[in-house]
Amino acid sequence: MVSFTFLFTALAATVVSANPIQTLTERGISPGTGTHNGFYYSYWTEGVGSVDYNNGPRGSYKVKWTNVGNWVGGKGWNPGRPRKVAYNGTWNNYEVNSYLALYGWTTNPLVEYYIVEAYGNYNPSAGTEKLGTIEDDGGIYDIYKTRRVNKPSIQGTSTFDQYWSVRQVKRVGGTIDTQKHFDEWKKQGNLRLGSWNYMIMASEGYKSTGSSEIEVWAA
Repeated sequence: MVSFTFLFTALAATVVSANPIQTLTERGISPGTGTHNGFYYSYWTEGVGSVDYNNGPRGSYKVKWTNVGNWVGGKGWNPGRPRKVAYNGTWNNYEVNSYLALYGWTTNPLVEYYIVEAYGNYNPSAGTEKLGTIEDDGGIYDIYKTRRVNKPSIQGTSTFDQYWSVRQVKRVGGTIDTQKHFDEWKKQGNLRLGSWNYMIMASEGYKSTGSSEIEVWAA
């Protein structure tokens, strides 16, 4: 098992974010990326609060975070080319600012994307325009696009688009046909992707306390 424990100066109180788009991109510390039991893992933290992240067997990991500023991590693949992804586990963070999402990047063009399976007390699509819907594994996802200007990315400070599929009925466990999402993004919103970078089944917390235990694999 590969384990990362990071302790930082905790916030005096837990504050709920009003800007979900910052949660996976505006982060300043990169404690860990690599491979473990045949899966790619990626872990970032802003450097506030405490996070105990552990890579487990196969594509599994578990994590607890306390009074964090911003953290995100998980396991998946690099490169994250289109595939059917299956996952299950526990994620019970509905009352705090947290996401459970298949998360990745492409280059040329530089795009950050999310297929959100569950979220806490803030809907990541708030304030954006819906471009369409996708049906996948018995559920409906809403499609959105946002833009980040001069923000941190896998290529340094850059301007890039974010593509979103947000599941209307939250769940923890199932399959995701990423090719279906990518095709519908292009068809319904002209949302084009580039060369594949990494893709992980990510847990994320922003100014919150929570936990998750997730396993991901190719369906």
